Amino acid sequence: MQLTVSLAQIDIALGDPTANLQKAEQWVAEAKRRGSDLVVFPEMWTTGFDWPNLSALADRQAEVVGAVAELARTYEIWLNGSMLALDESNRPTNTSILFDSQGQPAGLYRKIHLFSLMDEDQHLAAGQHLTTVETPWGQNGLAICYDLRFAEMFRSYALQGVNLVFLPAEWPHPRLAHWRTLLRARAIENQMFMIGVNRVGSDDKSRFFGHSAIIDPWGNALVEAGESEILLTATLDTDQVAEVRQKIPVFRDRRPELYRLNQ
Repeated sequence: MQLTVSLAQIDIALGDPTANLQKAEQWVAEAKRRGSDLVVFPEMWTTGFDWPNLSALADRQAEVVGAVAELARTYEIWLNGSMLALDESNRPTNTSILFDSQGQPAGLYRKIHLFSLMDEDQHLAAGQHLTTVETPWGQNGLAICYDLRFAEMFRSYALQGVNLVFLPAEWPHPRLAHWRTLLRARAIENQMFMIGVNRVGSDDKSRFFGHSAIIDPWGNALVEAGESEILLTATLDTDQVAEVRQKIPVFRDRRPELYRLNQ
């Protein structure tokens, strides 16, 4: 199955969803012009991590999520990225929503690993579940940024038949080597596609390096950005996942009875 994806590597206007949505529409329109089936934005792309104004931004979250859904519907394109959203208990969370081309939420994932170095654990509630989504391109998984460091999460997805994971992120300098290595490791060890979309620019604490990429099941980069704003577009063949898993039968050769993962 062929899937054309655009990666919207953007800078984020801190605490200004109106500006971020205006920018996003231009990028979504261009992705559609290129024939993309789907466009992916970075982590918390509508607001950034604006802790002092979190309460006011949370009050607007339904309006902002609705505007993103309208973008997907207007341009008839699937759309992903993580945003500030409230959970069932009305707590703010870092939430990845995969909208279909009609603007409907096909899948929703709340970040389970909160990054204490950016104070996420002090301001946001952690999710409690992984999320897989049945799409026209097969079973896909949702993850966010810091999740990339937790190999068990991606192995769990692979064992559920996931062939591709979307990973919006805000990874800063000096950890570029970690980002590039871990994206490839998760793709190779699980024999699936990794789509990582990282922001660029800076906030009051960090400078973000971009390097958004699509990594195939062999660990090859189909596309990889530098450190400036850019819309990358590539077409991938999801059938490659089954071919690689058949050629190197990692999952058949596993010895799970010898692994101790509950410690």
